[in-house]
Amino acid sequence: MRVGIGYDIHRLAEGRKLILGGVEIPSIRGPEGHSDADVLLHAICDAILGAAALGDIGQHFPNTDPAFKDKSSVELLKTVLKLIEKEGFRINNIDAVLIMEEPKIEPFKDRMRIIIARTLSIANSSVNVKATTNEGVGDIGKGEAVAAYATAVLTKKK
Repeated sequence: MRVGIGYDIHRLAEGRKLILGGVEIPSIRGPEGHSDADVLLHAICDAILGAAALGDIGQHFPNTDPAFKDKSSVELLKTVLKLIEKEGFRINNIDAVLIMEEPKIEPFKDRMRIIIARTLSIANSSVNVKATTNEGVGDIGKGEAVAAYATAVLTKKK
């Protein structure tokens, strides 16, 4: 069994789409970034890559490469899955937490779980998405940023 941890944070900016877990959420602001800046999927990518000892998201999808400009993070996650499968790993489960003040993501969590599970070819019950606020502390607490943590558990295929 291998365990990986992922983390991502982005500042929020007006005029950007808020895409989290592959779901577009109505909001006047979204995360700044080179790709679609989906912090949840970026954290999951890093957790999976870390568990497989395959580096990190910046190594595989550098923000200096125009090929990844405005790229869907769902596509990045698909690529990460191919990388770990090539190394003989399978995903047992994903656990993730979003940290943001608003909007509330409760109405969107099930869709996020479904998209993540389908993208990774695992059962919906193997994906958990939680959310919390930063209780008004720091940039996240002031509503100026969004962050996510994720863990991934992998095993070698038999």
